[in-house]
Amino acid sequence: MPVKKEPSGRRSVEATVEVPGTPEEVWQAIATGPGISSWFVPTTLDEKVGGTTKSSFGPGMDSEATITAWEPARRFVAESEGGPLTVATEWTVEAKGGGTCVVRVVHSWFADNDDWDGQFEGHTYGWIAFFRNLRRYLEKFRGQTSTIVALSAMSNDNDAWGRLVGPLGLADASAGARFATQAGTPELRGIVEAVGPPQWPLVQLLLEHPAPALAHLFAMPMGGSTLLTVRLYLYGDAGRTMANHVEADWRRWLDRQFPPQT
Repeated sequence: MPVKKEPSGRRSVEATVEVPGTPEEVWQAIATGPGISSWFVPTTLDEKVGGTTKSSFGPGMDSEATITAWEPARRFVAESEGGPLTVATEWTVEAKGGGTCVVRVVHSWFADNDDWDGQFEGHTYGWIAFFRNLRRYLEKFRGQTSTIVALSAMSNDNDAWGRLVGPLGLADASAGARFATQAGTPELRGIVEAVGPPQWPLVQLLLEHPAPALAHLFAMPMGGSTLLTVRLYLYGDAGRTMANHVEADWRRWLDRQFPPQT
């Protein structure tokens, strides 16, 4: 989404989503550690002003912030240091008719140049994908916690994304289609939720096997290489039981497809 620029120097980007649930149910999903971890990334959160929130996007990729406003079931704000910038992230929940709420996240910062605008515009596209997870979580798994299996691989291949999704049978996936991964790859079965455009390659899945789950596969450039991420949110007892097996299965397969770089 485009960066909004104000005469004061304040800049901001925002993303919104309408989701099912009461304000209290939605708040549990966006403002508690277990709730956030059930559709986003592993997160801890101290539910008070002055508390901290920490989200882990992978080894060595933790994001920490301090909570500066806390209004349960309505609004909270957390501030973090992003390079030379202090970035405030505001979350709000607004009740709508028909048993739904609008969730809005706004990133704001002060700057006198455009150096960081592209990065923050990219954040909003990331929220589009995560907000799909949030909506489906509240539709299908509301109130449940997930066991997250998250793995990644680096590749210098020009078609790293194709090497990830091709063998899985997802290269030509289309939203709404049923699918099952091919023999010799990690077993997944369910429905394709979304497919990203070429500039933001991703596939999001609603799974019935190996457990009730959501899956989010995506690729992003990183230092001349491509970072490939597979993240599964496994729900219920079946998810907890299967998590170690699922993680080991994916790790073996990813290491074959993308041998660790030395």
